[in-house]
This record gives sequence, structure tokens and C-alpha cells, in this order.
Amino acid sequence: MNANTLNHASNSSTDTALPRSQRLKADTMETHDVLDQRIMASKPFDNTQNYTRFLQAQYAFLRDVDALYEHAGLAALLPDLAQRRRYDSIAADLRDLGSPVPADAAVAPFGPQLDLATALGWLYVSEGSKLGAAILYKLAGKIGLDEQHGARHLAGHPDGRARHWRDFTAVLDAAPLDLDGEARVIDGARAAFMRMHGHVEAYA
Repeated sequence: MNANTLNHASNSSTDTALPRSQRLKADTMETHDVLDQRIMASKPFDNTQNYTRFLQAQYAFLRDVDALYEHAGLAALLPDLAQRRRYDSIAADLRDLGSPVPADAAVAPFGPQLDLATALGWLYVSEGSKLGAAILYKLAGKIGLDEQHGARHLAGHPDGRARHWRDFTAVLDAAPLDLDGEARVIDGARAAFMRMHGHVEAYA
């Protein structure tokens, strides 16, 4: 057990009897709330100009996490992993609005050998954002955008957002992880929220 794991263990206030997905939500709530507040402060649905900046930040994040959808360890747990990616749909949204695709990140957030626990934390944020996208999709409709034009990546899965999320959390909750792995899941999720926050700032 390393020092980072000990720190997580001593500072966690979540009930270990809860499913991992619920503990992860509690452990990342503060970081998540800061991101949500920053996004809405930029008024992304007031007009298409603001929305385009939000879209560029979203694109940058989805580009960051796209490699997760080819991660062998995650694919072994989630047979439909590749079908969950949204990178192509958000690229199409940018084209709809005549926006250039943002340049590649100077430094990738993680390498190709990302461990499974950290990958699960990052995927938790990417997949969880689809739930919040239900509200964002409705707001996008107020400025004339929908799943055919400009808001493809916000549209729900044909099976329904809730079912799609439950399928993921069932896998997350059941994944066999040791104590170090539990800490890395949290670290991965927090890093993902912070990465998106950085993109929002960059395109503000």
C-alpha cells in the first residue's frame, strides 16, 4: 500500500458498504460541482457562439478519452465499449457549426498502458456526462440544435440514457480491484473532471 492509498483511506468519508459507483460519485462530487458551475458560467446555450466554444472544449475532452474505447481491459468488461464512443459525432457537430477542429493536445492525459482502475475512473466521467447531456440537449434545442445538426453528441442512446448508464455502473461496481485500485479509480475520475475544466478554461 502506497502513501497515496493511505491518504485516500484516511480521508474518505463514504460508506464502504455502498456500491463503488455511488462511493465514486461522493468522492468526486466537489470536483464535479466546480466543473458544472464553470461550464454554466460561460452561458453555453445563450447563443451559437458560446455553444461553439463549449463544443470545442467538449471535443478536446472526448479526443482525450477516445483511446479508452479501445482499451483491452475495459473492452473485456464492456462488450459494447467501442459503440459508446462519441468522438465522431462531436466532430460532426463542429462541422455543422463551421468551427475548426481544435489542435491536438500538446500532452496526452494518459499513455497507452493505462491501468484498468484508472481507466475505469476516466470512463466513469466520460460515460456519466451522457446523463447530464439530457438537460444540455434540451437547452441546445432552444438555439436550434438537435441530433441532426450541432448536438449529435448530446443525444441519448437508442436504449435510453438510464439503461446505458446502469449497464456501465454494473460493470464498474463488479470489477475486482484491490485497495490501490480503489484509490486509482478515484484519482482517474478526479483527473478527468480537472482535464475537462482545463479545456473549458482554454476555450472560454
